Amino acid sequence: MKKVFRVIAVLLVLVGGAIFIEERGSIEDRLPTVGLLQLVSHPALDDIKKGTIDALAEEGFIDGESMTLLFQNAEGDQNNLSTMSQMFVREDADVMIGIATPAVQALANASTNIPIVMGAVTDPVNAGLIEDLEHPGGNISGISDRTPIKEQLDLIQEILPDVEKIGIIYSTAEDNSRKQSEQAAEYMQSIGIEPVVATISSTNDLSQVATQLLTQVDAVWVGTDNMIASAFPTLVEIANRTKKPIFPVVDTMVEQGGLATLGLNQYNLGYLTGKMAARVLRGEEIGQLPVEFPSELDLIVNEAQANKLGIHLPDTVHEKVKGE
Repeated sequence: MKKVFRVIAVLLVLVGGAIFIEERGSIEDRLPTVGLLQLVSHPALDDIKKGTIDALAEEGFIDGESMTLLFQNAEGDQNNLSTMSQMFVREDADVMIGIATPAVQALANASTNIPIVMGAVTDPVNAGLIEDLEHPGGNISGISDRTPIKEQLDLIQEILPDVEKIGIIYSTAEDNSRKQSEQAAEYMQSIGIEPVVATISSTNDLSQVATQLLTQVDAVWVGTDNMIASAFPTLVEIANRTKKPIFPVVDTMVEQGGLATLGLNQYNLGYLTGKMAARVLRGEEIGQLPVEFPSELDLIVNEAQANKLGIHLPDTVHEKVKGE
């Protein structure tokens, strides 16, 4: 009988050891998980997403090989943002990345422990995400897409020296857009240009509001506004009918029919976001990483749009255009 008990005891030890080894192996083999949350689909945010994923891959974090990527797109729905953020937490994500301010805010509401990397948040302090740009503390840091408003409005004057009135259109749902628009209006007034402000509460408002605005101004300035970006082709169509140029702050909007911008490259914003996420995955503390503000500006013009509107681009602008 003692022999039987000894055999059973040995078997239990062996089985238990095997289970322990298997479980330990599965823990060690678990790939790091990254939750990537995008507010809505439009070319600017899509470029940020691509840059983020490319940078992670360059740093050795490739989906399905050395990392598990959980990507979710809320398509502009706040309820989706909350649900998707909570899903990342349930999946025990090692790092969460938010593309655009509302996405990061949803992630912040879902967790105060999991590191969160901001992708393209204009004013993280005003958005209630962090208190100190140099020393964020907590579980959030990342990349800001703070807009060079003065330089962009100076560009408009360089292209349109006789401009008197510039329209500003933004979504009331985005506090960052409101703040940018107020800053733009203030600077316009300081250089002798009259700002004419119009707002929308949904993309359904854009056609009517833009049609009315474009009858009152010489040009339109558009900040980093996701609602406007989602319906930007509609704004371009209306502007083309009235032969008025649009000056967006985002490079992808120039490609869609804006006239020119002096601004940040959206892909590069995403690339820097991915680089920071990789640092966190390697063990750096997110709260010790300062918020980054990319300073390199690209001057981009849409020659076809200038020709369509009958606008002559001065030689001084051509000389500064990237690639010319």
